[in-house]
This record gives sequence, structure tokens and C-alpha cells, in this order.
Amino acid sequence: MKELLTNGQTRLMAFDLDGTLIDSVPDLSKAIQKTLVELDLPMQQQQVRSWVGDGARMLVKRALSGDIRAEVPEVLFNKAYPLFLRHYAEHLNCESTLYDGVEQTLHGLKEAGIKLACITNKPTQFTLPLLEQFGLSDFFEQVVCGDTFEQRKPHPMPLLAVADFFNTSPQQAIMVGDSINDIQAAQAAGFYSICVDYGYHGDHDVNDLGADLVISHFSQINRVITRAA
Repeated sequence: MKELLTNGQTRLMAFDLDGTLIDSVPDLSKAIQKTLVELDLPMQQQQVRSWVGDGARMLVKRALSGDIRAEVPEVLFNKAYPLFLRHYAEHLNCESTLYDGVEQTLHGLKEAGIKLACITNKPTQFTLPLLEQFGLSDFFEQVVCGDTFEQRKPHPMPLLAVADFFNTSPQQAIMVGDSINDIQAAQAAGFYSICVDYGYHGDHDVNDLGADLVISHFSQINRVITRAA
């Protein structure tokens, strides 16, 4: 585990969305269920939580195959994906919830002068409305979605692009997420990494993801920033 920001100053913090800021599984599950009903395919709802984190396309493939490896015929996926997009758009924010401490913590970070960004693999058409509906849009000067660039997490490019936008070195940046994609992207980009243990880790043990720090409540980020000051 590397030391927290060796120069002692955090200038940029980037956050994943699903499983980090928002618990979106209830509405994702509803959209998946409705999609599979139309296709006459069964699924256990609780599985969706372990399939989130790699974007909407991969979620649909995993639901269709019933497996994390997501091996499905292209014809079936091409039929299912538009159905999912329609159902999720109709149920985008019916039962999703903001994790405790998120709004207050983001407000404090912004007041402290730290630049904030959201970097998610979720498509833009869902990310921006969710941020707006949960009152989070004004916190983030940059929002990078799964379809913003050619590459997405775990590739480091989205993180490096955000650091470049803010004219900030990776050594002055922190990535906060809940999945292996977030941690691998942070490591490859040279960001300090924080993993929340309440999110969506798939089949992985959160303590085995390689994060520099694991926290159990979003507000614990404040202690990290204080320690780095």
C-alpha cells in the first residue's frame, strides 16, 4: 500500500457512481426483470448486484447468460439490449437511493477547494439524469461516462483525461470506487485508490482488490483528506 499523496496535498477526487454514490441495483434489477420477461427468460433478482460494474451492455449479457462471463449469442443480445434501455429509462430512479453521507461529504470536499469528478462506466443517457435527480450535478466539474471515450475503466485513460483537464498530477488525485475496475484503473493511472466496502464487488473480496484504503462509510473520506493536509 503506497503512502497517501506523498506531497501531502489532494487536489482532485474522482468517484464512481453505481455502488459508490448511489445504490441503483433495485431499478437495474427491475429493468433486467422486465427485459427477460419479454424474452421468456428466467432470472433470480438478487444476482444483479454481483453483475453491476462493467456498464449496461455487460450487465445485459450477464443477465442473458446467467453467468459473470457473459457469453451470449450476438443475435439475442441485439434483441435484448434495446429492451433493457427502454425499461431502465422508464425506471431510472424509482427505488434507487443515495448512500448515507454522500451529499454532506461532497459538499465539504468542494468547500475545501478539491476538484471533483464522476467517472463511471454507466452510459451518459442514464448518468446525467441520475446525477441531476439526486442533486449531485453541481458537485462535479467533470463527468465521464462509459461512452465518453473509446476506453473506459479499468483502462486508466478516463482517469488520466480528467487529471489532465484539471491540470493535476495523478499523485495529487484519488479515485473512490467499489469494484475491481475502479481500483485497477486507479493503479494504472497512478491515482491513490479508496474502495468502499458496501458497493458492488462481484465475486471479489473487497479486501483483495488491492485498494490503498478500504472504508465502510462514505464520510470516512473526510479523515483521509484531513490526514493528507
